[in-house]
This record gives sequence, C-alpha cells and structure tokens, in this order.
Amino acid sequence: MEDPVLLRRFHAWLQPVPSPQDTARLAFFQDALIVLDTNVLLSLYEYTAESREEVLTALGQVSERLWMPYQVGLEFVRGRRSVLESRKRVLTDASKSVNAKLTAARKAIIEAKDTVRAQLQKYARVPAEIDALDQLVSEAAVDEHLSAYRDVFKAHLGMLKNGHDLTPVNVDTADPILPRVADLYGDRIGNQPDDQLLQQRLDEAVAFRFPNQIPPGFADFDKGTPLMAAGDFLIWEEVIERAALLPEGSRRVLFVSNDVKEDWYDISNGKQRPWPALLDEIHRRAGAELRLETPPDFYAGVGAYLDADLADDTYEEIRRVSATFIPPTLEDGAVVTARTAAQLAPPSKLPIAAYRSAGLTSPAVRNMMESPTAAARLVQWWLIGVTAQLQRREVSEEEPRVDIAAAARGSDRPAPDWEPGTVLPSGEWIHRESSWIAPWFLDLLGAVPPADRGILSALASEQAAENQRPTD
Repeated sequence: MEDPVLLRRFHAWLQPVPSPQDTARLAFFQDALIVLDTNVLLSLYEYTAESREEVLTALGQVSERLWMPYQVGLEFVRGRRSVLESRKRVLTDASKSVNAKLTAARKAIIEAKDTVRAQLQKYARVPAEIDALDQLVSEAAVDEHLSAYRDVFKAHLGMLKNGHDLTPVNVDTADPILPRVADLYGDRIGNQPDDQLLQQRLDEAVAFRFPNQIPPGFADFDKGTPLMAAGDFLIWEEVIERAALLPEGSRRVLFVSNDVKEDWYDISNGKQRPWPALLDEIHRRAGAELRLETPPDFYAGVGAYLDADLADDTYEEIRRVSATFIPPTLEDGAVVTARTAAQLAPPSKLPIAAYRSAGLTSPAVRNMMESPTAAARLVQWWLIGVTAQLQRREVSEEEPRVDIAAAARGSDRPAPDWEPGTVLPSGEWIHRESSWIAPWFLDLLGAVPPADRGILSALASEQAAENQRPTD
C-alpha cells in the first residue's frame, strides 16, 4: 500500500538524522556521483606528504565517479596559494606570540623578584637574604631558565614549518598537487555557465533564496559581492543540473564538504542534520538522492566499503585538518552581522578585551569568549560590537565593524522569532511593553549567572536605546 500523500510529500523532513551506520549509505559509496567541495580539495595542500599520497590514492579508487562543478574548479585553482600562505602566516604569528609571551614572562618574574626584594629591605632581619634572592633570580638566571623553554617551543614550530614539503613558491613554479587532481577528474568537470545563466542564478540567490534563508549558501549573504556570496549556491545549481543527467534508477549524489554551517545543516533542537530542503529539492528537480558527508566520514567510508588503504595516522590528520577548517575571512570594509558572525572567527584577543571592558566576571561567559562554536561566535561578535558602540573600550582602526543587536525598541517585531520584552521579569528588563529580544540573547541570559546576566541585559538595553535615536 502506498504511503499517504502527507508522508510522501514531506518524506525528507521525516527521516532520522543520518549516521555512518545507515544501511542506505553503502549504495552511495558503490555507485553515486561524488562531488568534493572546494575546501576538500584545498585540504590536500594542508596534509603532510605521506598522508596526502594515501588520500590521493584512495580518491583514485573512485576517480571514475568524481565530478567537479565549474565553480569548485575556479575556487580551487584560485585558492591554492592562499592555503599555504595562511599556514605560513599562522606559524609566523605563533613564533612571534611565543617570543612576546616569553618576554612578558621574563619581565613579570623580574618584577615579582623586585616586589619581594622591596619587602625584604623593609622588614628582613637578615640582609643576606636579599643577596641570596638577587643571585637566585638574577636576570642571567631567568634568561637561562626561559631559554630552555624557548628552545623547545622554537624546535616544535620549526619542525612544523620545515617539515611541510609545500610553500607558496611551489604553487607558482611546480605545483605537485594540481596535475594529480587533474588526472583524477579527467574531463569530468562542469562547463562555465554563460553570462545570462550566471546572472539568473545570482538574481535568484540574492533576491529570493538568501533573504528567505533557503539553503544552501544563505549564511554568505553579506560576503562581499553577489558573486562571492553565491559560491555555494552556484555549486548547488551545477550539482542539480548534473544529477538530472545521470541514468534513471541510479541518480545518487555524494557531496563531501568541510562546511557544516547553518546554511547546509539544520542545527535546531540539539541535532545536526543536512537540511531536508536540500534532499527535497534535488529529488524534485533531478529525481536524485543526496547524501552529505564530512571528509573524516567520507574517507572512513572509502576505507570501509572500498578497501582503501589509509593508515590510522592519516585518518587522524584528516580529522585534524577538517576540525580546523577555517571559514571565509572578513573582506576589507565588510560589516559583521548576525547572519555572518557564526562563520567568522574574531581577532584572537578581541573577545576577551570586550569581556573585560564590559565588567563581566563569570567563567561561563569567559569560556564562551574562547569557544569556536557558531553560537559562541555570535555572542563574541555582539559583545565586541556593543562595547565599541557604547564606548566601553578603545577601538582600533583595523577592528571590524559589527552590526548585531540583541534587543530593539519599538512596536514592530524585528524578526519572526524575536520575543517581546515581557518574557523577562520587570525588574530585569526596562521598557518591557515596547521592546523585543533576539532568541539567541535569551538563550545567553539563561546560561549565565545573575551578576553577568544583569550586565549583559544592561548592555543590550542601552544598545537598543542608542539604536533608536535618530541619526543626522
């Protein structure tokens, strides 16, 4: 008996959260079209030589089913050098940071010695104790102790820097990875869309899909130009177009990506699953099935189902690189919004600086300032923005601009999911009858102790009043 219309029409939304143990997963590894996102291909430049060779060999076992959207190819050939430059920059910055911290430690130790020495001079009965302290904690002695740490730190960073076989110069002169990837794909690469089709897709993304948060790609809405913002959607359109050309009865697409943002995955109710809207759309438009996998799960599947020979160290490296996948950086002059905050890591010291300037004290909020999760980044960026807006701290010229509000004043609800101010107690929230509160801010207030809750509420209320003031 055929399922009722309701169950058939919303089949994708009624499925359980996918897992590596799904029985249907095997079919995708056996005969699906395999599409690797740009970030998966660029990860080849981050692996060590040995792991990279194993990964390329494993991909060779599915080479005939690999297909590359034109947009992925464009992003890949343009992004290779930036991956290596980023690695070089991170290691250089780490070296500078270590030196700075050791210099600060040296100064702190000497100053601590001087503090004790002053008290000895004032109160000690045995002057020889001062001489002993000076000898024990002389500048030469401190330098000798710290030099041992400096040598170890320098050795580790040098190993990371010198142990990698690729540099930005390699990419320019004799990139060893590019020809290997080209051989894997052969002619299975999408054609460049003509200008008219490209314009149609950009208009659909920017004017219709992104404002309505239709996946994929809506989290990139404020990312530079429309062409830059629509990268994920352009890939998606090519995938659907290609899937429709597969033989009937075997239209399956396995899409592999490090991108697990909210515009690819539904992260509500404490679960994370690919948006059912994606599965529904590709089935409706191309008659195809879709499965999304991260690189760790994908390569584990290749090993389990196709007997690819990947060492445990290689799997670990794949997991490590995938976990440290760096989302798109903020373009010069761009503004961080609630839509883009989750995918952008703030400058390293800025969240803590905002935390301190606001007068916050709880470990719960402090830990949130150092967390890499999407929810924490939204809070980090808001606190950075509100402390700058309310002039609670000095703001440098290089600091990104932030446009994120936790609350608003007025009669109009800013967004459908914002709650009225009356949801908070009268003693905690002023102007309850004429204000609205963002749902993420309510979650924040419920997760922090009373002292910091009061500070955060006051910041949000003051910001709402500031935003309501007319501008010249």
